[in-house]
Amino acid sequence: MSELLVIIQIAGRRCALSAHDVKSVIEIGVVTPVPRTPDFIAGITALRSQTLTVIDCRRAIGLDAAQAPTDERAVVIAQGGHSYALLVDAIEDITTANGEPGQVPGGFGPDWSRIATGMIETASGPALLIDLPALIAGPDTVRGEIEAAA
Repeated sequence: MSELLVIIQIAGRRCALSAHDVKSVIEIGVVTPVPRTPDFIAGITALRSQTLTVIDCRRAIGLDAAQAPTDERAVVIAQGGHSYALLVDAIEDITTANGEPGQVPGGFGPDWSRIATGMIETASGPALLIDLPALIAGPDTVRGEIEAAA
């Protein structure tokens, strides 16, 4: 596998997104809260007259949002006909995968295992390969529920 990957950090962990899924990286501006949304949805923001749902990745995994500082940038993705801005700790690099994803080590815990499809080796070191639909679904969704909805 020589897929192009965007390497990010979430809660201090190196994670990888398929570059094919990443539409852009933006400076995050004003985020407007939306009443009655789950706490992992930080709100909405605008990008060139397009509304983006802003996802706090740490909370979407089920972690405390105050554990690590967040970069002022966000990764823009599109899933299921909707656009999202993912708040991450940092955006590190664009690199290629060195092989196929392997199993997620058990030491990461169930929250990380729910949103990762595997561990991938890259030129800049190992990273968790993120399952975007699982991440966007939030911490209260079980992987089987996500796959059944797809």
